[in-house]
Amino acid sequence: MSDNKIVKAIKEKSKDLEVEMSFFDHIEVLRWHLIRSCIAILVFTILAFVYYDWVFDTVIMGPKKPDFWTYRMLCKLGDYLHRPGFCITKIPGKIINTEMAGQFTLEINSALIIGITLGFPYLLWEIWRFIKPALHESERKAASGFVLYASLLFILGILFGYYIIAPESISFLANLSVSDQIENTFTVDSYLSSVATLTLATGVVFQLPMIVHILSSIGLLTPKLMRAGRRYAIVGILIISAVITPTPDMLTMCIVSVPLFILYEVGIVVAGRVEKRKLKKHNELMLKKDQDSA
Repeated sequence: MSDNKIVKAIKEKSKDLEVEMSFFDHIEVLRWHLIRSCIAILVFTILAFVYYDWVFDTVIMGPKKPDFWTYRMLCKLGDYLHRPGFCITKIPGKIINTEMAGQFTLEINSALIIGITLGFPYLLWEIWRFIKPALHESERKAASGFVLYASLLFILGILFGYYIIAPESISFLANLSVSDQIENTFTVDSYLSSVATLTLATGVVFQLPMIVHILSSIGLLTPKLMRAGRRYAIVGILIISAVITPTPDMLTMCIVSVPLFILYEVGIVVAGRVEKRKLKKHNELMLKKDQDSA
C-alpha cells in the first residue's frame, strides 16, 4: 500500500516538473523574443546617434522652425480662406540647457526615443511570433493582419502627432504671454519631452481599433454598446482634443477630433466584424453538434 503511495507521489511530482519545465521553456522563448526586439531598438538607436546632427536639426527642432511643413501649409490654407491669422511666421522662445550633462543626456534620450519609435513594429512582430503557436488555426487567420494593421495605425498616429498636434501646441505655447515682463525661455528637456509625449501619445491613441478588436474578441465590447455610447464618446473625444491642443482655435480642435471620430467609427465596424465571425463560428458548432446527435 505504501509502495502505491510512493509511486503515485512520484508520478504527481513528475507532472509538476513537466509543467514547471513547460513554463520555464515559455519564459526562455519569450526572453529571446524580447532580446531580439531590444537588439533591433538598439540598432535604430545607434543609427539615430550616428546621424544625430540631422536628427536634431531636422526632426527634433523641426516644429520649432517657422518654415516647418505644417506652418507652410497653414499659411497656404490661410491665403485660400482669406484668413491671414492662420499663417505662423514666428516661433518665439529661447531653448536653453541648464545642466552640466544636459546636452549629452539630450543626445542619448532623443536617440533612444527615435530607436523605440522605429523599432516598435518589429517589437509587435516578435510578440506576435510568441503568441501565434498558442492560437488555433481559426484564431491565427482572424489575427493574421495584427502586426501590419497595428504598425500602420502607429505610424499614422506618429505622423499625425508630429505634423499636426506637436507644432500646433508648440506654436501656441511659445506665443502665449500673460505679461510683457515675462520672457519665454524653455529648457531643452522640456521641449523634447513635449514633442515626444505629444507624438508618441497620438501613436498609442491611434491603436483604438486594435484595442476594440481585442476587447470584442474576449466579449467585453460589442458594436451595439459602442453605438449606444457614441454620444458619450463624442464628448470624450472633444475633451481629449481640447487637452491635447491647448489652443483656443476651434479649427485646430476640429482637425484633431475628426481623426478620433473616424477611429471610433472604424472601431464599431471592427467590433461588428468580430461579432459576425463569432456568431458564424457558433452556428457552425451548433450545426455540427446537431449532425453528430442525429
